[in-house]
Amino acid sequence: MDFARSAKVVELENRLRDFVLERVRPAEPRYAAELADVGTGGQPAVMEELKAEARRLGMWNLFLPDTRFGAGLSNLEYAPLAEVTGLSPLAPEAVNCAAPDTGNMEILAEFGTPEQQEQWLRPLLDGEIRSCFAMTEPDVASSDATNIAGQIVADGDEYVINGRKWWSTGMGADGCKFAIFMGQSDPNAPPHRRQSMVIVPLDTPGVSVVRDLPVFGYHHGRGGHSEGLYENVRVPKANLLGEEGGGFAIAQARLGPGRIHHCMRSIGVAERALEMLCRRVRTRVAWGRPLAEQGVVQEWIADSRIEIEQARLLVLQTAYLMDTVGNRGARMQISAIKVAVPSMALRVLDRAIQAHGGAGVSDDFPLAALWADLRTLRIADGPDEVHKMSIARRELRRYEQAEQ
Repeated sequence: MDFARSAKVVELENRLRDFVLERVRPAEPRYAAELADVGTGGQPAVMEELKAEARRLGMWNLFLPDTRFGAGLSNLEYAPLAEVTGLSPLAPEAVNCAAPDTGNMEILAEFGTPEQQEQWLRPLLDGEIRSCFAMTEPDVASSDATNIAGQIVADGDEYVINGRKWWSTGMGADGCKFAIFMGQSDPNAPPHRRQSMVIVPLDTPGVSVVRDLPVFGYHHGRGGHSEGLYENVRVPKANLLGEEGGGFAIAQARLGPGRIHHCMRSIGVAERALEMLCRRVRTRVAWGRPLAEQGVVQEWIADSRIEIEQARLLVLQTAYLMDTVGNRGARMQISAIKVAVPSMALRVLDRAIQAHGGAGVSDDFPLAALWADLRTLRIADGPDEVHKMSIARRELRRYEQAEQ
């Protein structure tokens, strides 16, 4: 496997890193202050400034491999760029590479009709609107997607939608214009053919935001994580994505790239945490010498560097396989990084928090907020246990086949 970066990728990475470190990270305090003024649903002015600058620099829609809509980079080429965006929680949105919009754009690019692409994909690509994904439900174990109970019922030329969804990231933002809703369209079909996906404009009668869900006490980003209620919502059948009964397959197509994007960014978060750890221990003195000279602290630093490098190589291997044998052929590796990388990043963050003492759990530094955000990744896009079960089954299958 050749992980060498092309001249094009190196140039993009250098420009992106300069942008994130020189413009985006310094804007974090201003963003927080402006967000406090406009509320979770509003858009801080500094973000619009960063987005405009990113577009001028050509740092825009880098995640989309389809050259009709994005930069045309492979997963392997995009990996180091996504890692750079992990260096600031503001960077993904600033370069229009933020979830859940990325996954929704991928769905619309692959499964959307030309009319759907014109009405919904184009404004997303231009950063004019935001979107959300309505799949997880509070009343069922949504780690098993066949449990999804929200209803999509055909009625003439329309679908009637009912359901309660939560963790619809960004739904509460003023600029969030539509949700992609996954629900049962045929409860009598085989389990993986019962679900469909439809586009639901959020101004449709019957759609409401119940509440913004905090994560370990934090209300994250613009639009937060919403619980949404869909009561007798009517949308035209033209809003169907793909075919009826294709919702589960579309979800899998969406989640594969989404999982690797999360892992790529998580490596960037770990790099930032390690940087903060090293800077802190060089300036703090305890028991007569700098913390950096304490053996246990040096062990933290060494372990963190080793674990980051191991995780990065596993992510690059997964990206390579996704490019060469497809998402299905790389399913085991996708599951592996989804388990390994967030856990690695959390360990590095925990060490950095420990090194900062009381400051590490405060809002004076971003470590606590980064930890809270990353901890959700062990649940989001499939909990660790589901991915481990999938890995184990594939591993056992090798021996079953060998014994036959």
